[in-house]
Amino acid sequence: MRTPSIDFVGRAPKLAIVSVTILAVSIVSVLVRGLDLSIDFVGGTSFVLTDVAEELTADELRMAAESQGATDVIAQLQLTDGRPTGATVRMEAIEPASEQAVAVRDALVLASGAGDAVVSFVGPTWGERITRQALEALIVFLIVIVIYISLRLDVKMAIAAVVALVHDVALTIGIYALVGFNVSPATVIALLTILGYSLYDTVVVFDRVNENSITLGDPGRRTYIELVNSSLNEVLYRSINTSITSILPVGALLFIGGRVLGATTLQDLALALFVGMGVGIYSSLFIAGPLLAWMKMREPAEQRRAAKAARGEATGIQALPETRAAMPAAGSPEARAPITTDYVRGQGKSGKRKRRR
Repeated sequence: MRTPSIDFVGRAPKLAIVSVTILAVSIVSVLVRGLDLSIDFVGGTSFVLTDVAEELTADELRMAAESQGATDVIAQLQLTDGRPTGATVRMEAIEPASEQAVAVRDALVLASGAGDAVVSFVGPTWGERITRQALEALIVFLIVIVIYISLRLDVKMAIAAVVALVHDVALTIGIYALVGFNVSPATVIALLTILGYSLYDTVVVFDRVNENSITLGDPGRRTYIELVNSSLNEVLYRSINTSITSILPVGALLFIGGRVLGATTLQDLALALFVGMGVGIYSSLFIAGPLLAWMKMREPAEQRRAAKAARGEATGIQALPETRAAMPAAGSPEARAPITTDYVRGQGKSGKRKRRR
């Protein structure tokens, strides 16, 4: 398969404007509207049903509660030998003694055929302590990643990788705020999973850049921007194939498992993964790689290399592909004589070959 020739670095500024705009709108949306947190974060009302019908499904309980105005409904069945014997239905907080609570209770009992239903208020299961521990673990993770990539590859690569990670998580959270998706503990787990996936794709790109860096300064790949562009094009198909093979199972989990089969508890996890994986492939190609090229081109050594390459083009020194095209055909009398490196220089000056006698 032919390697594409997309100018990722050249297109990055325009795409960066789009990303910054979306991030700005997302941040404003989070500050103004906030996130739609599930009852695991804010608490709610719980109905515990016993002696339910054997044919009962979680969807029937959810629809029964929503028919009486309940929101953020989560229904879970208690199974014994594969048959439901009880159920727990949680929803946004309502006053236990209110008319709505009584109506919801009656609807659940009627739909489930339960012998009894107990209503109670439940507090948030995802508390401040869990949030603090998760943030601490995230900070430790980022520090370890920066140290590893700095030692294994380059410090600037580590910085670009962290920026891409922050971009992916911020953009995913922003999309949740804009669209109004429900944020549950499964969403948080998915966001942490996105970090590993995005980091993997970015490290693949940087590893190819590191492998190709031995040709830095050669004709045809003379500046760091050209090096990054060629490396991104070389791993493009691999990144696309990896993303497709990852997104397809997640899409099946989201659309078939959540919508068709009714496994609603999987939707929060699958939705965050689906959005984050799509954002991750974009950031590794158009955020991490171009950002690395931009930081590298600010180094004096790279600026001197770029200036030298520009001077070479101005004096007529051509890139390697053009030079090869201008060389004599294999097997011809001209090709039998050994050709020195002066041949490349002669192409832009006198146009005559200089052979070693």
